Amino acid sequence: MGISDEKYVSITTYRRNGDAVSSPVWIAPLGDGTAGFTTGSDSGKVKRIRNNPAVSLRPCDVRGRVREGAVAVNATASVVTDADFAPVQSAIRKKYGLMAAMLGVTASIGKLFKRGAAANCGIVVRFDV
Repeated sequence: MGISDEKYVSITTYRRNGDAVSSPVWIAPLGDGTAGFTTGSDSGKVKRIRNNPAVSLRPCDVRGRVREGAVAVNATASVVTDADFAPVQSAIRKKYGLMAAMLGVTASIGKLFKRGAAANCGIVVRFDV
């Protein structure tokens, strides 16, 4: 089982000063040796990845607690939008089904009240060999 087969993954990105920041995300394989997840274009993850594309991923639970003994998988991340975002969004919807649909509705409602942002971009990770 690969990291992209996990239900939740803790992705670690890095601030300009080198501090690590970890966040739990859903992840889905993209079928070409990469995996992806969706996020808001104004998220901290996007800002940090644009500055430093080196990331690491470890299996975790929904709250981001990493499993004991979990091995980090190193990768290079890139931000994708528009037509490049569609395959990532499709893979997440396929893997997470109803949960992804419910999250999309919740984000749309939150947007009406200026709370939260809908996932409007993707992060594609290419695993280091």
